Amino acid sequence: MPATAAEGAPSDDQHGPDRPGSHGAGTGARVTDLRVALTGSGIDVVDDIDLVLEPGEIVGLVGESGSGKTTVGTALLAYSRAGARITQGAVDIDGHDLLRLDLGAVRAMRGRRVAYVPQDPGAALNPAIRIGRQMVELLELAKEGSAADRLARARAGLAEVGLPGDEEFLARYPHQLSGGQVQRVALAMAFLPRPKVLVLDEPTTGLDVTTQNLVLRTVKDLCAAHDVAALYVTHDLAVVANLADRVAVMYAGRIAEIGPREEIFARPAHPYTRALLDAIPHLSSARALAGIPGSTPGPGRRPQGCRFHDRCAYATDECARVDPPPETVGPAHVVRCLHHAELPPWSIDTGDIADTAPSAQRDVVLRVEHLDVFYGRTQVVFDVNVDLARAEVLAFVGESGSGKTTTARAIGGLSRQWTGRVELGGHELARGARGRSAADRKRIQYIFQNPYLSLNPRLTIEQIVTRPMELFGIAKGKAATDRAVELLDAVALGPTVLTYRTNRLSGGERQRVAIARALAAEPDVLVCDEITSALDVSVQGSIVALLDRLKRERGISMLFVTHNLALVRSIADRVQVLQRGRVVEQGFVVEVMENPQEDYTKTLLANTPTLR
Repeated sequence: MPATAAEGAPSDDQHGPDRPGSHGAGTGARVTDLRVALTGSGIDVVDDIDLVLEPGEIVGLVGESGSGKTTVGTALLAYSRAGARITQGAVDIDGHDLLRLDLGAVRAMRGRRVAYVPQDPGAALNPAIRIGRQMVELLELAKEGSAADRLARARAGLAEVGLPGDEEFLARYPHQLSGGQVQRVALAMAFLPRPKVLVLDEPTTGLDVTTQNLVLRTVKDLCAAHDVAALYVTHDLAVVANLADRVAVMYAGRIAEIGPREEIFARPAHPYTRALLDAIPHLSSARALAGIPGSTPGPGRRPQGCRFHDRCAYATDECARVDPPPETVGPAHVVRCLHHAELPPWSIDTGDIADTAPSAQRDVVLRVEHLDVFYGRTQVVFDVNVDLARAEVLAFVGESGSGKTTTARAIGGLSRQWTGRVELGGHELARGARGRSAADRKRIQYIFQNPYLSLNPRLTIEQIVTRPMELFGIAKGKAATDRAVELLDAVALGPTVLTYRTNRLSGGERQRVAIARALAAEPDVLVCDEITSALDVSVQGSIVALLDRLKRERGISMLFVTHNLALVRSIADRVQVLQRGRVVEQGFVVEVMENPQEDYTKTLLANTPTLR
């Protein structure tokens, strides 16, 4: 529902040089003293938000899940989600305060003056209407041009995002396009009315690096070409480092730090910003990743004083009492931290570790020979050979459709349509999981990408984790519960969640439960299928640290499916690069990353966002 207009909007002189977000006059968008609160209780979701977007500029809005990024993004359209409302502030778009306009005027502004591209491109397109018709209809609603002009503009819009504008493409439905194509169509539609401001909400989450790079270049080129001010909402700081002009870091409903991209990544002034940067994997070197202890406090649970103090390594008693005001620490660089001037020197190279040496001894436990996988009569994976050693992580990387997950599912017994040979400990495994013995099934455990769908919402966490123990005769009753507590401790959750159902857990916590469930079977091999792709960098760091500990302490081997090559550098020992169902390059990570032989591998590496 559209937001209710706020009362008593602050004047422009409240947005002085020491306010987070102040950047100058003549802007495409200016957000002043914004507050969004829960309906009824009045508890703030975000507050004291000041942000300026210049024409042609891209501002990255980053932070953990629950920090309020999307709430701020949608507020630029005078919109707040169900159960919340905008209670204070001003949202000026091209000289119009949307919070002072009636509903009809706001609707006229949306799409034409300020546009929105959602995380799920499917949400932006009607699945029952052809692509060409949807684009033309958008211009019809705006009453712009003749029928011929609208069709010509639709074709030109597709060309701007690198898509064909011929009759065949215009006649397609959204389900007939790839994820990257759908996202680019959504971008083309957002730019068609030539808006002044664009809000992009995690538009590349889940895309492979090649498609992601194409979408990011498209965004940057279109914003520059049409002088559009853009707010790019994301949890991926590496993307922001390669795209944004300025970066705003949000925590617990406020902007903790904002400044030019170069300043934020070279001289972060807030401990939270530093912690986020420390959790990011680098393509150029392996790193010992770690998450931020604790979790982002939600509305109504935020501490007094500095909202980050209970997770901050530099906090003092004063931090628990005093709410830090915004302070200028450099040109257009503002931070909320009482002790920013006292923080020790920081380097982006902190945490670098040695790569796995190619000379390392290997004890092979899983061997795959001449694997061919079929979908019906169509072959999709061709002659893949794999060997995985004890306490080793082998990464499968490649673009979407390269066969990574298909290969992993065949090895895990989740597909029966394959030929070849899979051996575990010298013992050949049957094709499907149902044809394998209980002993074989327990030795290979699969962890799925989406913990929201892979865990039964009707069961408690205790029931989820103890079920594999009962199935495989490992433990039952109190012994199983005691073992579940140990496993939950191992994944940094603890016994308090035993009685919870999954709806009380965050995405990162659910993924930890999925890992604990897999460990309950006491496996030799874990198959991890894109298990960090939708997680915050801090949660990703925690998961990676957990997996590394399991590898070292328990000798567990892992197949790690991912499109994140920077993450591969930090978590994997060896890597296999797949293209169109074939392994085109393989070897130890340090060799493949630093001396790739195949053009395809070089392209993947070149398209991976990096911080250095």
